[in-house]
Amino acid sequence: MNHPDAYRDQEVVVIGLAKSGVQVAKVLHQAGAKLVVNDKKNREQCPEASELEALGISVLCGGHPEGLIHPGVKLVVKNPGIPYTAPPVQKAVELGIEVVTEVEVAYHLCKAPIIGITGSNGKTTTTTWVGKLLESSGMKPIVAGNIGTPLCEAAVDAKSEEWMVVELSSFQLKGTKDFKPAVACLLNVAETHLDYHGGMEDYVASKARLFANQTSADTAVVNWDDPVCRELVPYIKAKLLPFSMTERLQEGLFADPPYIPDVTDDIERSIVYRDSNGVAHPIIGVAEIGLPGRFNVENALAACAIAIAAGAEPARLAEPLSTFRGVEHRLEYVLEHAGAAYYNNSKATNSKATIMALASFKQPIVLIAGGLERGSDYTELVPSLQERVKAVVLLGETRHKLADRARQAGIERVQVVDNGEDAAATLVEAVNKAAALAAPGDVVLLSPACASWDMFRSYEERGRIFKEAAHKL
Repeated sequence: MNHPDAYRDQEVVVIGLAKSGVQVAKVLHQAGAKLVVNDKKNREQCPEASELEALGISVLCGGHPEGLIHPGVKLVVKNPGIPYTAPPVQKAVELGIEVVTEVEVAYHLCKAPIIGITGSNGKTTTTTWVGKLLESSGMKPIVAGNIGTPLCEAAVDAKSEEWMVVELSSFQLKGTKDFKPAVACLLNVAETHLDYHGGMEDYVASKARLFANQTSADTAVVNWDDPVCRELVPYIKAKLLPFSMTERLQEGLFADPPYIPDVTDDIERSIVYRDSNGVAHPIIGVAEIGLPGRFNVENALAACAIAIAAGAEPARLAEPLSTFRGVEHRLEYVLEHAGAAYYNNSKATNSKATIMALASFKQPIVLIAGGLERGSDYTELVPSLQERVKAVVLLGETRHKLADRARQAGIERVQVVDNGEDAAATLVEAVNKAAALAAPGDVVLLSPACASWDMFRSYEERGRIFKEAAHKL
């Protein structure tokens, strides 16, 4: 797409309200576009509509009207969550009208260099951590995107001396064309969102859009241990800065000594940066990192690589690595009850995220899991269930499928909570059952391995109800 100013007096359609839709509509309206904003939800479900109408913007709610997309439309900006199979999006594609997401619009507005972070797991933690690392280094980060402030809102006022640190989903990246971050990071790739993308090929291609427009003046931070990430390396034109848990790299960030995959040990390790001259810079001991779990060491490696690529001094990274205590719903400690520790990991919306959470604890685990059915068979969970979990409590659409996997893992205590009309009451019942199964010294862990939308509006709502139920025990 062009800069928003190029759409003055041109017809532009924004599909989907919510925060990002409102902000991109304001930007395009300010640029003088002839704007129509459309949402299929009924008007009473679109509280944002009044704000836009007060500015003179046309808002159509309650469906996608006939004629919304026509040959005179120059640009369609869609909410990332709206699939490309939605009728107005399909119509735009058929007519050759460019379809983008808010990220593309924000890129053309933003004067600050952009750090783009994506991956199947760990995005929010890593993005937040990068902001802390840059602050500690005396730099000026703006953390935006899927975290808090919509990207368009942040981009309008961003200055060239600042850094825009952005968490990006595959949904957002699929709708980009010119978007080019100065530093791009791909954390990992796991099987997820296949209902949206139709298969892994489109999902990986959407993630790879992050690197598509980078040049040798930019930096690509890549997980050297992830085979899908490694396969993309030959197509990346940017300077490569890899990170690894399992290999001492000639250049990049790594754990030293390396981790041996699937082996638990208590060896003292450090995070080390080796620069382009081959000089090694020890940054911090792994035991001093403020977040538990092997996967958070991986997140820390990625965050350090990103910060160094942006110009941070390695010697200034230890303090924010040790003091950062994480993000809500990501392996969040809740409380101790009757000697058992309760953790909220509601953000674990796929199997890999749950496997990583299970690997974070040495104590016996009572696992609460289950949620939206998306076609996965969850066989990859079996080894972790077998090794770490003493009992499971299951709910949601996938409860019976996960119960089969738990029994396959040899778990004897498997309890299934049937979904009632009140989703919150169902989760409360699950927490009560988990509490009855837990002994002093155990961990009760909500780590669903599934999205929340079969029962809850979001993983945040699911996590909050879990925490409230734990506090009421």
